Amino acid sequence: MRIEDVPETGRHVVLTADERTRQATAAVAGLRGLPRLEASFDVVRSGSDGLRVSGQVSATVGQTCVVTLDPIENEITETLDLVFKPPRAAVSDVAVDAGADNEEPEPLIDGTVDLGAVATEFLILGIDPYPRKPGAVFEPPAREQPAGGAFAALAALQRKPRN
Repeated sequence: MRIEDVPETGRHVVLTADERTRQATAAVAGLRGLPRLEASFDVVRSGSDGLRVSGQVSATVGQTCVVTLDPIENEITETLDLVFKPPRAAVSDVAVDAGADNEEPEPLIDGTVDLGAVATEFLILGIDPYPRKPGAVFEPPAREQPAGGAFAALAALQRKPRN
């Protein structure tokens, strides 16, 4: 979205990914599948040269349970609120207020924000890296006692009663 395309009153944008886009995004994100990917953004001007993008990304993601290895689906909802400004020419031109929130704005490249890239980024941030099927509990395998070993004879001597 170009800054010139955003009126003073702002613009509401709804994105729904098609099958091809969902397949490509699933591959990049390491997902088993991506049956649904939607985003809703409110885009408003931020000063004379920037944009503020707020909204929500929601998706249904196909993953594999890390415990059972069964296929599962999880719902993701990520809220975002970002400010985009043109990159600054030099850091020395900027006065830093030590008491202020100095979070850097996202770069507005050639007056444009890629809302699809924003949606993809927040989708990936919201993915559970260790998804579990409901009720799945990891049970470690029973440990077998070693039958012998270098110190088995010494241990046997130590257990023998002395007369």
